[in-house]
Amino acid sequence: MASAFDEMNGAEGEIREAYAALKRWLDTAPADHLALRRSQAELFFRRIGITFAVYGDAESTERLIPFDIIPRVLTKPEWTRLEEGLVQRVSALNAFLADLYGPRECLKAGVIPEDLIYRNAGFRPEMAGRAVPHGIYCHIAGIDIVRTGPDDFHVLEDNCRTPSGVSYMLENREVMMRLFPELFSDNRVAPVENYPDSLLATLRSVAPRTAGSDPVCVLLTPGQYNSAFYEHSFLADKLGIELVEGSDLFVRDDVVYMRTTEGPKRVDVIYRRIDDDFLDPLAFRPDSVLGVPGVVSAYQAGNVTLCNAIGTGVADDKAVYSYMPEIVRFFSGKDPILNNVPTWRCREKDALSYVLDHLPELVVKEVNGSGGYGMLVGPHATRQQIEDFRRKLKTAPDGFIAQPTLALSTCPTFVASGVAPRHVDLRPFVLTGSDRIRIVPGGLTRVALKDGSLVVNSSQGGGTKDTWVLDA
Repeated sequence: MASAFDEMNGAEGEIREAYAALKRWLDTAPADHLALRRSQAELFFRRIGITFAVYGDAESTERLIPFDIIPRVLTKPEWTRLEEGLVQRVSALNAFLADLYGPRECLKAGVIPEDLIYRNAGFRPEMAGRAVPHGIYCHIAGIDIVRTGPDDFHVLEDNCRTPSGVSYMLENREVMMRLFPELFSDNRVAPVENYPDSLLATLRSVAPRTAGSDPVCVLLTPGQYNSAFYEHSFLADKLGIELVEGSDLFVRDDVVYMRTTEGPKRVDVIYRRIDDDFLDPLAFRPDSVLGVPGVVSAYQAGNVTLCNAIGTGVADDKAVYSYMPEIVRFFSGKDPILNNVPTWRCREKDALSYVLDHLPELVVKEVNGSGGYGMLVGPHATRQQIEDFRRKLKTAPDGFIAQPTLALSTCPTFVASGVAPRHVDLRPFVLTGSDRIRIVPGGLTRVALKDGSLVVNSSQGGGTKDTWVLDA
């Protein structure tokens, strides 16, 4: 694996301009001062209850995501290019989803194999031929981006179903502004705190045309035992909308209503954080007690908007991801601004043969996997783990893709030994409304806190950072 690009020190070891002010501050900040500020940040997060659950973890049901107090810095030109690429990619994703559930021109043209769609667990044939409000499927997207050089950004993953993490982006910024106001005096940092306003404007813009000028939006949560419940309650509060569970809503004559102390109130937009399977027991899993009976009928009647649309999960599939460059070209007529990471589809004979021969060098992922689970990081795997994956690949190759072990860029991070480089990725959040696409400058930077680790997921020991886009 090639050496990682150091975002602060650059390729030649000279401090990059974006980090100049931050480096001066780090050089004068005593280690005990940084340690104190880190303790204060942890106390802040603990007091306000920013936790997440790890399913199947016997030791702890709730834990804090580690927060690193040294921000990641991007320049305005870097962000401008990322923003252009994100708009292009998410526009193509929406066109792709609309086409899959409509005329299916991309399948007819052979852009992507039909069986990859029809056999995909995220594909919902119930939505075929059904128009969705304003023709938008993915209203909220989280696009995972990795960096391998000064100008080399790649999309690692598309999250189009129910992307999470934006609450940490917002809380990270608030903590940094409280603990280090002097840093914000020395750096012109673009704001992210307007994200709730942008999200609410997006939700309101996609309300059914029958909703009138003051649509009612709600956030539908599976409840307090969901791993992301903190984020659900946080966002509902920031947006000024009701946080509801399935039992708080009911459907009458294909219209969704919310139970209130003043009687039923019509609901126009549901920002749902429930997967398709559990959304409506009359349409999907009959044993679901989390959803709203009849909500799919109301949706198909055009009386309520679901954000994101039913069936967007097909675009989360990692095998589908591998065709995104072709999808972008097909729907935009242009080359992708942000390229994919090179990917081998193990469903293809030649690709499988290559992957089996190079397992110790590659990262192998389940096409439906998430959270850092169901994957093999070859250079860090034991011989037994490699052989176990070899058997899996030979048994069910269609379920896997493989990618090179990228030298993810590093950022300065405050760890037990002091300030040291650690690998990072970035998840910007892209909001698509009927009026325009909105992206706040920055996103959630996730950091692999273990020395040498490439796994940034919080469930696998990763942490988060504030992400700065210099507004100058």
